[in-house]
Amino acid sequence: MKRLQWLDVSKGLAILFVVYFHFFRTVFEHYQLPPADWSGLVAGTMSILRGGWWQISGLGFHAVGAFIILSGWTLMQSTMGRAESGHFAWGAWYGARFVRLYPMYWVAHIVYLVSPFVARLEPVDGRIILSLLGLRFIDISMNFMYLNAAWWYFSMLIQFYLIFPLLFWGARKFGAWPFFLGACALGFFVRYLMLDVYPQHGFWILGGFAICRLPEFALGMALGMWHVGSTRTQRAQTAASSTELAGSPSPFGTHISSQRVAAVEGAARRGAGPATSRAEWFLLRGPGLIAGLILYPLALKLYDNGIAYVFCDFGTGACCFLATAGIAGLISRVAGLAKIVGLVGVYSYGLYLIHQPYVIWLGLRIRPQPISVFLFIFLITAAVLSAWGIFLEKTTNALVNNLLPVRKTARS
Repeated sequence: MKRLQWLDVSKGLAILFVVYFHFFRTVFEHYQLPPADWSGLVAGTMSILRGGWWQISGLGFHAVGAFIILSGWTLMQSTMGRAESGHFAWGAWYGARFVRLYPMYWVAHIVYLVSPFVARLEPVDGRIILSLLGLRFIDISMNFMYLNAAWWYFSMLIQFYLIFPLLFWGARKFGAWPFFLGACALGFFVRYLMLDVYPQHGFWILGGFAICRLPEFALGMALGMWHVGSTRTQRAQTAASSTELAGSPSPFGTHISSQRVAAVEGAARRGAGPATSRAEWFLLRGPGLIAGLILYPLALKLYDNGIAYVFCDFGTGACCFLATAGIAGLISRVAGLAKIVGLVGVYSYGLYLIHQPYVIWLGLRIRPQPISVFLFIFLITAAVLSAWGIFLEKTTNALVNNLLPVRKTARS
């Protein structure tokens, strides 16, 4: 199944927003905005821009929810393509997932241990064994954020991969949206129990128990199914109309009819190429971006009390996803920029695994900084870390593919 560039761009935007957030939180940990100055037009405008930048920067962790949705989409789409090809076995699927996830995860541990310029906030001790296994949810208060706090996401991800065959079966059996509603009901019910009825450590809600983030993952799966289904429907309709047109009689004789057939076949081939599904139209052409921006303030209201917080991660993650996909649609129109951000998205896994200790180390040494200088430093830092992450991931994947040539690891 053809890789969607805008999905890679969306992943690139999401992971860069996460990197930015971790850098921002470190540099401006003790910073307080100066009082708003309304003494003049310029001063008032600067106060508005400064306040808007501060608020938007603080939303960077919502990109994690967007990334969960994107992961559900890409995993569902790629698995559907393989399942429908007729050559598919869950054992091989698990093997491919293992060699896709764990080698780079282990490399990230090695990089953390030997690399200079990283923040080492905790001692290396026996907990590293559970970290290497990905079982950071065991004794969750001690292990979930151990060494590199960003690695909590890995523990959640392997849980989703473990139960994915069941989720895939449910989505195929009941359809995209009934499955999504059922997954939301389960996820929200578990969150309600763990937040209000039998309160548990917040790390479980964050992702230590993956079912608490199932609504976001299921939304991505449902959107992926919707995209595949609507794209195929569009292509089938194009092929049917082309066949009907080619078969219609021509008053100009056989020569003109053959020209018509050739033209129609060419149009059909073009139609069989990249097709814009209803999902893509909604997400990339503006409606999704507008909806995300309108709904975002309402999603932020879900932080107000315990009951509403049951739905908070889903609401903020979905709004961030809509905004990210909408911006990705705009970026995709600029070929050069889309290629760069898309490349970051393709190798977002490596950047995710290695970035946080570096940005904390640097942030602790440069704070405080003027906003403009901070943004300039971030752009340089993001470029360097992206290149480093891409190099590590490409090298690791190449080594794994050489050692295990029978298994071809696929990015998701």
